[in-house]
Amino acid sequence: MHPFHELQKLGQSIWLDHIDRKILRSGDLQKLIVAGEVRGVTSNPAIFEKAISTDPAYAEDLRLHGNTTTAPGALFEYLAIPDIRAAADLLLPVHRESARRDGYVSLEVSPTLAYDTAGTVAEARRLWDAVGRDNLMIKVPATEPGLSAITQLIANGINVNATLLFSGNMYQRTVDAWLDGMEKWVASGGDAGRVASVASFFISRIDATLDPLLQNIGTPQALALQGKIAIANAKIAYHHYRQMLAGPRWQKLAAQGGQSQRLLWASTGVKNPIYPDVMYIEELIGADTVNTVPPATLAAFREHGQVRASLDTDIAAAEQQLAQLAAQNILLDDITAQLLQQGVDVFAAAYEKLLQAIVRQSKQAGESHTS
Repeated sequence: MHPFHELQKLGQSIWLDHIDRKILRSGDLQKLIVAGEVRGVTSNPAIFEKAISTDPAYAEDLRLHGNTTTAPGALFEYLAIPDIRAAADLLLPVHRESARRDGYVSLEVSPTLAYDTAGTVAEARRLWDAVGRDNLMIKVPATEPGLSAITQLIANGINVNATLLFSGNMYQRTVDAWLDGMEKWVASGGDAGRVASVASFFISRIDATLDPLLQNIGTPQALALQGKIAIANAKIAYHHYRQMLAGPRWQKLAAQGGQSQRLLWASTGVKNPIYPDVMYIEELIGADTVNTVPPATLAAFREHGQVRASLDTDIAAAEQQLAQLAAQNILLDDITAQLLQQGVDVFAAAYEKLLQAIVRQSKQAGESHTS
């Protein structure tokens, strides 16, 4: 059986962590969807920055737009929203067939609003209306202000991808924020089954940060933890997810037709070449989960991925590994807090770089238009 079909049988969906004009216009995304390999698409400022900076199709759009006085942020939306709509339309059959479980495309609010609840809510609502697709998810960073925004957006019937989750504690708080929003949505008369959400839990950046620290300690106990903590951290988060499913708050929503907020494994491209290139897929397979992967990882898994239910296994070992990390005087909560801040900063820098590229291309397009 095709490995992606095996994953689906075990309850895991693969979403593609990539979008650009080429994959849309060439038909490549549609082929992946029809083949059953991809059941959703995620984007972020870094993905769009790379696409818009390198694909001449965007420069051509700017030339045709012909208005160099437009604000860079508005120009970005002029370029990006058609891509998001096109991907959403391609995924609509998956959205219908899965009864709204899959078939989503994610668009992130500006990372400059990561610590602004009101600004995030306002921009999310505007983007939701601008895209105009029921299978859109608005990505909101799970910062302290972001949690309040998540509750408000869910309560208003807007699908949310809660992103930049690194710690079990922030994951549980994100679950509470989502539950709060769902309860408010249903209390206002909303259809519990219409609102979808995922919690994007980041993987590879944890190992990429911890491995050098463990290498510096250099003891056999420390070295044995290299490449282990990100997966252990994810397994414990999944254990909390399964506990949530048995809880009274979710049970009440489930009885009203609600769909659970699935864990989505993000940052699953392996950064250290000594590890297997599909490690963060093979070790994170379980029911009611999503794994969003970059194109290279998707191709690698197609070629040699092995499928087995892995998330429910070795929970005691995962707990022991996290305890052993603490015994090395490395506080995972401190590391994950730093990673959240770094993640916001990285996306904000990518967004700024994106806007600069758009200004540059818009100016060149305007000069070409008048020459």
